[in-house]
Amino acid sequence: MSSNLIKVGMADLNAAKSPAVLITYGLGSCVGVTLYDEKVRVGGLAHIMLPDSKAAKEVGNPAKFADTAIPILIEKMGELGASKSRMVAKIAGGAQMFTFSKQDPKKSIGQRNAEAVREKLKDEGIPIVVDETGGNFGRTIILHTDTGVLEIKTIGHGVKEL
Repeated sequence: MSSNLIKVGMADLNAAKSPAVLITYGLGSCVGVTLYDEKVRVGGLAHIMLPDSKAAKEVGNPAKFADTAIPILIEKMGELGASKSRMVAKIAGGAQMFTFSKQDPKKSIGQRNAEAVREKLKDEGIPIVVDETGGNFGRTIILHTDTGVLEIKTIGHGVKEL
């Protein structure tokens, strides 16, 4: 597996063909978005930090934002032969890692990230088949492009394969 392992950092994205394995570590309030086209076995992974580039003063890295990263990921997968009409999404992360007494819990950055990702995928017409967002714990996610299985590892919550 290690020779086919592609690491995706924070505010980063990548796409690959089978048998590659895409991994991102340490999703807290960030949301990991995976897209997969089963027919051509092409997968993509984005590690999204913030919901909306329009609210940012400086948009040096479009992979950082839900509204700009997802279209780029779709395009990168298309270059590898994937079709948007066949893509399905699996998302994870969006946790509330810290609680502040004055903070409205409905407005945590993790929750806003997850909502922005859901909204953008809906706009793109890509169905979400797995949504493992929320909670107050970090996650590492691994997308296996040979099967489309998303492995979610959480400290204290074990491993899920979805």
